[in-house]
Amino acid sequence: MKDGPHIARIAALIGDSARAEVLTALMADRALTATELADIAGVTKQTISAHLAKLLDAGLIAVESQGRHRYFRLADRDVAHLLESLMNVAFRAGAVRLRASPREPALRRARMCYDHLAGEVGVQFYEALVRQGMLQATPQGTILTPAGARWFAHVGIDTSTLAQQQRMVCRPCLDWSERRHHLGGALGAALLQRLFEGGWAHRAQGSRVVHFTPKGELALRQWLATHPDAPNSSAAQGPAPC
Repeated sequence: MKDGPHIARIAALIGDSARAEVLTALMADRALTATELADIAGVTKQTISAHLAKLLDAGLIAVESQGRHRYFRLADRDVAHLLESLMNVAFRAGAVRLRASPREPALRRARMCYDHLAGEVGVQFYEALVRQGMLQATPQGTILTPAGARWFAHVGIDTSTLAQQQRMVCRPCLDWSERRHHLGGALGAALLQRLFEGGWAHRAQGSRVVHFTPKGELALRQWLATHPDAPNSSAAQGPAPC
């Protein structure tokens, strides 16, 4: 008798093209209706219903009813992490789309990785935090430094509260398009939320793409160019508290 989790079932569910499109769309941590997911996957409403039922049964997605509508999202962060890892493997193995979509350059520049920032900008943010002494990258993982805790408090993020969550505070997440790390974990999610609240960036409608506003672009360039020996300079202050 064979023991252990039956990964073949989950792999088969994710391996279907239409279901893979559904799961990828839900990586933006935004609930979508069956109709919206059918359009994204390029299938009929009847077909998407069958796909969603299988994903729900496997615990890969969750559903919430509101009035006459049902909204679907990824079940949890573990599923999102699995999907991002698969994207990394697919990219490394050369399993990429033969035709890039019009949004592909924007997707590579800045996108949602479930609830934190990924892409070129996400990697730049993470590396700037390490360079400026806010985070310390170690073989065991990423550590928030005392200077980092003070900086995040300045921009309105209480890291002591994040530490009480049942979630890793800092987690380096390997970026599939950049092949370097961006910031995941509770801190990565909180930082992206502050960027949205501060008017630095916003999510594109119906996409994982994150667009930076002119205000955000200017502040981002100033902040990322800050000398590592000057973490308390005005350019290093990041999004101002609301």
